Amino acid sequence: MTEAAELPEAPEQARKVFGEYFPEAVRYAELLADAGVKRGLIGPREVPRLWERHLLNCAVLSEVVPEGVTVCDVGSGAGLPGIPLALVRPDLKITLLEPLLRRINFLQEVVELLGLDHVTVVRGRAEEMLGKFPPVHVVTARAVAPLDRLAGWGVPLLRPYGEMLLLKGDTAQEELDGARAALSKLGVVETSVHHVGEGIVDPMSTVVRVEVGESPGGVRFAAKRAKAARTSKTRRRR
Repeated sequence: MTEAAELPEAPEQARKVFGEYFPEAVRYAELLADAGVKRGLIGPREVPRLWERHLLNCAVLSEVVPEGVTVCDVGSGAGLPGIPLALVRPDLKITLLEPLLRRINFLQEVVELLGLDHVTVVRGRAEEMLGKFPPVHVVTARAVAPLDRLAGWGVPLLRPYGEMLLLKGDTAQEELDGARAALSKLGVVETSVHHVGEGIVDPMSTVVRVEVGESPGGVRFAAKRAKAARTSKTRRRR
């Protein structure tokens, strides 16, 4: 087994971004560098750049997340971007959604160790979650899947006029242009690309914003949504 490189000291930008939660951010970085590598959740080569490429890159997503909203981090993996976002934004109610048990176990341990009372860990696939928990204002994701497929999973989880905020790479605009037809069918009414983290990360983090109208998921999810609502009402009556 390849040994993980030593975790570098946190950069000064981390103190600025995480503020009073800086000690928790350091603990999270240590967990990623140790248990995260041992359990195969993050590659050992990523350890030297954990702060810049992972924690800070994800934390600056907070710049475009509205205040006091509900968030679902789809395919959360080792907790990126959900955990860094939770550390800088205690005003949010965040659900970390992940299908794999070993990742779920890690996420639960992290949430408990860091005392993140505003974070819930849920095991499951996004495409199977419709009606299983309340729709959210914001869906986040990072390096999970191509945009058109990711939108097909995440958009139906949104409440009307909600948005997906997706961390993407240099080809974000090209990916967005190629997915416009699929996004339109999902009820998407507005898209944009933003660059966040000026003065904190270099290069800046690229965020694709996908906003929906009154029917998240479009026509093909309308029937599923109605059925899920009826099922939920029936369960409550019981």
